[in-house]
Amino acid sequence: MSDKELSSCRAFVFDAYGTLFDVGSAVAKFRDTVGDEAERLSAVWRQKQLEYTWLRSLMGDFTDFWTVTGDALDFAMEQIGKKDPVLRAKLMETYLSLDTFPEVVETLKTLKSQGHKLAILSNGAKHMLISAAKSSGILTLFDHIICVDDLKTYKPHPDVYQLAVDQLEVDAAEISFQSSNGWDIAGAGHFGFRTAWINRTKQPMERLSHQADVVLNGLDELLPLIEAPQKA
Repeated sequence: MSDKELSSCRAFVFDAYGTLFDVGSAVAKFRDTVGDEAERLSAVWRQKQLEYTWLRSLMGDFTDFWTVTGDALDFAMEQIGKKDPVLRAKLMETYLSLDTFPEVVETLKTLKSQGHKLAILSNGAKHMLISAAKSSGILTLFDHIICVDDLKTYKPHPDVYQLAVDQLEVDAAEISFQSSNGWDIAGAGHFGFRTAWINRTKQPMERLSHQADVVLNGLDELLPLIEAPQKA
């Protein structure tokens, strides 16, 4: 993708969990309580959370992301042998106020000041996304918070990406989609978005039909690649 192509994008759409919000920060806040299994708990929780969205979509058995997140946590806690209802409640509550990655706030402020349309497109339930965005001070930077609650299926189904086209009222090719999840980037690229993979953890490329247009180490690396829209 060239700088010119990125500059022609009229909207920048962001995945939420793992892209804007650090999903590992929930367990990290209770590391002393969880103990030596903290990293494993966090990893299994996230993996099962993703798996349950994919499986429920395939099964046609939708339930909202808050329920999925709780089910995934229950699985993860049982796997590490941790039975602690108080800790479970605290972890779920913390998911409503996850930390953002260090570069997120300033990057979004810069994009907003340049006049770009900004949106979140996430599997997250609406109340989860609003709570986390408000807690981190970025809620007012977005033109839209787009979730799958009404659609009742999860990414990477093409209908989810269509929600952004419909709500932003721009063509798919005019949207730059940012995600830290390789599978999400593949889904968005297959749909027709331009894509920026935020590969903070240096993961290998997914073996799927579409690969990222650009691969970045952080969201701030977007800024040198784009320009403010030209005013009429």
